[in-house]
This record gives sequence, C-alpha cells and structure tokens, in this order.
Amino acid sequence: MTRSGKISIGTRSSPLALYQAGHIKEAIERLRPDLEVRLVRIKTTGDKITDVPLAKVGGKGLFVKEIEEALLDGRIDLAVHSMKDVPALLPSGLHLAAIPEREDPRDALVSRNGVRFADLPPGSVVGTSSLRRQSQLSHLRSDLKIEPLRGNLDTRLRKLDQGIFAAIILAAAGLRRLGMTDRITECLDPTVSLPAIGQGALGLECRREDGPVNELLAPLDHPETHWCVKAERAFLTRLEGGCQVPIAGHARLDNGRLTLEGLVASVAGDRLVRDRASAPVSEAETLGVGLAETLLSRGADRILKEIYQNP
Repeated sequence: MTRSGKISIGTRSSPLALYQAGHIKEAIERLRPDLEVRLVRIKTTGDKITDVPLAKVGGKGLFVKEIEEALLDGRIDLAVHSMKDVPALLPSGLHLAAIPEREDPRDALVSRNGVRFADLPPGSVVGTSSLRRQSQLSHLRSDLKIEPLRGNLDTRLRKLDQGIFAAIILAAAGLRRLGMTDRITECLDPTVSLPAIGQGALGLECRREDGPVNELLAPLDHPETHWCVKAERAFLTRLEGGCQVPIAGHARLDNGRLTLEGLVASVAGDRLVRDRASAPVSEAETLGVGLAETLLSRGADRILKEIYQNP
C-alpha cells in the first residue's frame, strides 16, 4: 500500500475473477473510504492456454504465477484468487492474509434439458476441466463419456447450449456469484463428487512483511472458512498433489471440531480411496496430514505413483 493512500488488487480478467476482485474491492472501500482502490488485470498462463487440459500443461500454478510475480515486484499490493487455483506451496515472502467466508463448495451439474446426473442416458457426453470430477463421475457412471472442457464460465455454458455436451460440471460458487443460479440443474452431493481443495473460497494473498496491507485485510478473514481450508490444504500438501492428480478434500466445522473428508482416485475412476477424520480446530494441519497418511497407507500411494510415472 502506497503512502498516497492507493492500493492495487491483482486479478485475472475473466468475468468471474473480476466479480470476485470487485467484491473484495468494495469490502475494502467500506472499511477504508479514504483509500483509492483499483483493480489491475493480469493475464496468466492458464488464461492464454485454453485448448489443452490443465493436467497436461502444469496445473494449478498456471492461474496464479504471473499475479504472484506482480506481488513480489511491487506492481500490486494484494491478489484475489479462487482458493482451488492456489498451489499448496506459496512463494517465499508471500502468504494468505485472509480467507473470506466461503460460498457453496459443491460441484454443480448443468444439463441441456434439466436431466439430473443419475438420469443422464448411457453414452451422454459430459464436459469438465477437472480430473477430480472426471474420475469420481466415471467411478459412479462408467457408461458416460467424459470429455475435456476449458474456457471461462460463459464459454463453457455456450458449448453446452450449442449441443456439444449433454451436461457440464462447474463449481456452484461461480454460478452463484455471477447470478446464474437458475442454470444449475442440481448441486452434486459430496458423496457423488467431493469438491476440490478450497473450492468456493477466495484467498487474499499479499507480501508477508507488508504490515499495512495485512492489517487492512484482517477483518475480511472468516475464521471458520480459514480453519477448514487450512486442513484441506495440509491434506493436499502431504499428498504433493495438483491438477494432474484426482485429489479431493472438503472440511466442515461443527461445535469446534473439524471433519475432513478426502479421496484419491485413478484417472479412469476404477480405483478410489476415500476416508474421513475429525479433530479440534487447533489441529487443522495435523488433521489434514493424518488423513493423507491414512489414504496413502490404504493404496493412494500406488495410485499417485502410477499417475506421476505415466502423466
């Protein structure tokens, strides 16, 4: 944050990213009407490569690398990310100063004719950009044809409407934030499609040593969401996972205890290892690591090894 009372927020240029960054901009302006807050649009590698599945071009970091570089060299003061896009390990000198309250973390099915997942005819083409979704849906419905789907939210919906797909799977949070709740055919229960790590949550990243910005962002943090995402990310970190691997994890907080459910699956969905564990909020990271260890001991280690050996 500059001495002139200005603050710059780095964001991707997609409609959803701009909405999310604008939401944080408004929240900061309510806290500090004296500040001039501006959005800085940054095109990431992930935005430039739209015709190749993420798993084949590097995964999560593709959507944050250039924004983090702008943070490190001082071009921006903070970044607004979708937490599911943020790699498990952050660059030295940066940290997540705040995680605001989470939106709906579930995956949403959007079908052309209002057909629910269980009722999709055999052979139906379903679009998704995520190996995590692909593996779980294939595990339950091997009769469906899962095809890659990239592009921003409007692009994906347009491909559905054009008849290229019978249905597509998107994050419910994005549809809700952009006022497209009416497009949701059904929100998939986590027993059908366990969400991605951090799905539905935003991450506010800044320089660790930037005292004024850290102080500014502190009131925007939602402790319950932060604890849940912390447990999920510890789970992901222990598994050393990214977009190249079908890993899912979702935590809930109830009466001071976190319950974390996680899974690791083969890409084809023919093998899936899943479990859950609970712990006090003070042990969020230990909970995530412990659940990862449990899955590894039950066969997830072999699944991960095979995927990394045959990308």
